[in-house]
Formats: sequence, structure tokens, C-alpha cells
Amino acid sequence: MSLTRRDVLIAAGYAGSAGFAGVVLLSPQAARPSDEALELVKQLTGRTATESDRLHLIMPAVFPTGYTVPMSLDIDSPMTETDHVRQIRVFAPQNPLIEVASFHFVPQRSLARVSTRIRLAKPQYVVAVAEMNDGTLLMTKTWVHVATNGCA
Repeated sequence: MSLTRRDVLIAAGYAGSAGFAGVVLLSPQAARPSDEALELVKQLTGRTATESDRLHLIMPAVFPTGYTVPMSLDIDSPMTETDHVRQIRVFAPQNPLIEVASFHFVPQRSLARVSTRIRLAKPQYVVAVAEMNDGTLLMTKTWVHVATNGCA
């Protein structure tokens, strides 16, 4: 049996992928990002946040440059006087300035939806925190891998 260079490269790719997946799945750090994000929010706001699926942070998992990474935020809220979002803050803990954006909303006059671009210094979890009208904090996060530093 004759192995070609292509066969060797494909086999190496599968072996590397399997090894990487095993490290990610078995790593104790797999559970840590949520704890780290919750602790970060507590340090920056002085209050405890709750992870929520009402808050949607949409960003590309991989982006070629950290200078202009697209970001969309949306929160499930009727935006009435009794149930609305006061503000949403976005944190990038690996950036020189951790808070990268802050958005304020008014009930019955705005939708709790934002689309913009932010800078990221390196691959990291981006954390979004929504403060509701009753004072509760809702949090979500997403991993973004940028190839180049956008904060240099």
C-alpha cells in the first residue's frame, strides 16, 4: 500500500482535530467561562447577573481582524413601562478598556435592539449585560476568535 502526501495530511488533520476536541471537551476550563463572566460582571457592576436566553449577542465565531468585529444585540422585551430594558453594557475582558459599549433604552419609544462594530484585542469571550427596569441583570456571552489585534 502506498501513502500519498495527501493521505498523510488528511490523516494528520483528523488526528489533530480529534485531539483538539478531546482537550476542549475534557478540559476543566470548559465550565470556567461562565463563572469568570459572572465574576467579571459582579466586579464591574457590584451586582450579580443571571445568565439568560432572553438576551441575544450575535457575533462571528471567527473574524480576520479585531478592528471592526460586527456585533448585534437583541433582547426579548415588550418595552412597556412595567417590563423594559434600561441599558445594555458590553464587556471585552481582554481589551485594554474592558467596557466597549453601552446602550440606553426608553420604554415605549425604542426597541431593545442594536447593531454595531467593536474592537477586540485578542480572542476572548465577549459579555453582554442587560439591566432591566426592576434592577435585575441578565447576562450572555459569546466566544470570538480574532486573528489580529484591533486595539493596538
